[in-house]
Amino acid sequence: MKKADIGMIGLAVMGQSLVLNMESKGFTVACYDLNPEQSVKGFVEGRGAGKNLIGAYSLEEFVQSLEKPRRVMMMIRAGKPVDDYIEKLIPLLEEGDIIIDGGNSHFPDTMRRTAYVESKGLLYIGSGVSGGEEGALKGPSMMPGGSPAAWPHVKPIFQSICAKVENGDACCDWVGENGAGHFVKMVHNGIEYGDMQLICEAYQLMRDGLGMSNEEMHEVFAEWNKGELDSYLIEITRDILAYKDEKGEYTVDKILDTAGQKGTGKWTAISALDEGVPLTLIGEAVFARCLSAMKNERVTASAVFPKTVPAFEGDKAEFIEAVRKALYASKIISYAQGYTLMRTAAKTYNWNLNYGGIALMWRGGCIIRSVFLGKIKEAYDKNPELENLLLDDYFGQAIKELVPAWREVVAYAVKAGIPMPAFSSALSYFDGYTSAKLPANLLQAQRDYFGAHTYERIDCPRGEFFHTDWTGHGGGTSASSYNV
Repeated sequence: MKKADIGMIGLAVMGQSLVLNMESKGFTVACYDLNPEQSVKGFVEGRGAGKNLIGAYSLEEFVQSLEKPRRVMMMIRAGKPVDDYIEKLIPLLEEGDIIIDGGNSHFPDTMRRTAYVESKGLLYIGSGVSGGEEGALKGPSMMPGGSPAAWPHVKPIFQSICAKVENGDACCDWVGENGAGHFVKMVHNGIEYGDMQLICEAYQLMRDGLGMSNEEMHEVFAEWNKGELDSYLIEITRDILAYKDEKGEYTVDKILDTAGQKGTGKWTAISALDEGVPLTLIGEAVFARCLSAMKNERVTASAVFPKTVPAFEGDKAEFIEAVRKALYASKIISYAQGYTLMRTAAKTYNWNLNYGGIALMWRGGCIIRSVFLGKIKEAYDKNPELENLLLDDYFGQAIKELVPAWREVVAYAVKAGIPMPAFSSALSYFDGYTSAKLPANLLQAQRDYFGAHTYERIDCPRGEFFHTDWTGHGGGTSASSYNV
């Protein structure tokens, strides 16, 4: 009996879609699920009927059905279930076999699991998979990391099933050791939070500030999708705004304004705090979802503090173009911050990340796929050591041209009382990043005054710290100093 090229544990939406994708590319796939009688049987006799699939009804049968080195991929819920399956698989596998976690695991867990699985003589991969059900079926973006020795054994499969860009390049390549793949996927998800929040703020500005109808906004997003903002999220926003239910009413207007989240955006923000990276836009995007969830409180507060958005009196077409420019400028900032986080973490964890390659992985298949990412790849191909996207010639020039419209839009929103946390935090970051002098000198004086935390001086070498006895009776002892 022919053995399977790879096995899949977990036959929910993503697992099934990846299995069918693999099979369509000529691979035989073994299938197993915690509920084999129902899930495995239903899948291999349903969607998978007549295909090169092997249904397994025990974990032992599943492992025995695999070619060596065995490639076992899990698409299951992150956390304890992954650890539980690793423990079940280790006694059944042999040296050189590979365990692959394709779920949204937190990167420190993947670092721990890689070391543990390798200590047992096996290999481990933690791979980000983006694109949702459709991407998994037709071509996702994949971000594998873990045991480098495992990559040659899974590369032909992963690069066959992933999305391809115009020239045929695969949206999948090796990211780095241990948790690098899941870290890059986490940052991808954080940027996704930021992109979605920016689009929602543009929508609210046009809806509440300009009084535009869904159909008018649909047309705007359709137009935006033809230029610099061409992306999957702009595309689906265009479609959502035009969608009507069976009564002929716009579905988007019926949806409760409370956002959900699964935690990857929060992880990105926490990681940025750990690394001391100002990931302000993505942080605001996470908090915007938290604020949206406070629906009852917001309704109460809106009655206590009633406000009326004044009617827009300017040139509507010109202002819509200004909103487009502000959205594009803010998007540049979001990616600049995300890439800064990856660069900083790479130093912390000794990862050799290929930043242009990451942009390529995100160019197709994933939720944040866009034309824009091609420009990021060009920037890092030109200068792999680029410190910040704003310092690239293309993006630097673009921002210079976008700033006036960006300021106009944020100022209008503030005056009108329309919340724009992502747009405004992006602009504040830009203004801070491009300021040679910030008021942190006063902040350091305050810290030294109340806590003797010391400070550096502009007329002395960096790394030399001073303390002032501000009150005359504080003494000369200072506290230890450290930088985030």
